[in-house]
Amino acid sequence: MFPSPPNSADSSAAAQPRRLEIPSTEEELQAGWVFAVDKPLEWTSFDVVNKLKYALRRAYGMKSVKIGHAGTLDPLATGVLVVCVGKATKRIESEMAGSKGYRARLKLGFTTPSYDAETAEEAFSGAVFPSSIAALEAALPNFRGTIHQRPPLYSALKIGGQTLYKLARKGQEVEIPTRPVVVESLEIDSFDPALGSVELSIVCGKGTYIRSLAHDLGRIWGCGAYLAALRRTHVGPWMESEAWSLPNLLDVLSQREAARTAE
Repeated sequence: MFPSPPNSADSSAAAQPRRLEIPSTEEELQAGWVFAVDKPLEWTSFDVVNKLKYALRRAYGMKSVKIGHAGTLDPLATGVLVVCVGKATKRIESEMAGSKGYRARLKLGFTTPSYDAETAEEAFSGAVFPSSIAALEAALPNFRGTIHQRPPLYSALKIGGQTLYKLARKGQEVEIPTRPVVVESLEIDSFDPALGSVELSIVCGKGTYIRSLAHDLGRIWGCGAYLAALRRTHVGPWMESEAWSLPNLLDVLSQREAARTAE
């Protein structure tokens, strides 16, 4: 996995950027709060939102609170997850509309059914490995701009009312149509031939599957590839440097709960 950046969220308001402050009152919270949290590895986006929902209720002494996230992250991905609370939940679609940045690590020479590390890897038959970064970069122009991408079978998309990953786990074959997505930038950060590892920086539009991008690149390179690690670095204006670490945010909310109940 990719390491998380230093996070300045702590209990000292003076030490926090504005985006790392919690609402001072229940009324301010209900009026609408949008923030970013650094989703931990192996947590689902729903896990994060559910944990925060109960922490917010306790911290502010509320019976219920509206909360949702803008843009799902897979359990094996980390990074920026935008969360909307109260009246700000009406802004989820607009918060999702901005471009998203990623750092991705691909493992060459293998593929997986899910296009990532969730399922078992399989050696790519007849793999011919690129000899240099220049050889890898030669394929990148085909994956920049508006491209037609086929979503992975192991995804939450529905076809004919059926969720794809449920069909995949039943072993059913499904014809998945391609759809247009926008890749604003795609660059190689590093290439380690000995490890068969490539790291990429990507900025893309809504609906782009980095897993599918990894799979398609591996096919064009002639060696196969799958997404071994993924970190989302920004969603629209929300940067990873402005994201709460989940433990820090839960600690701040716990402190508020303790102060409220002690009054």
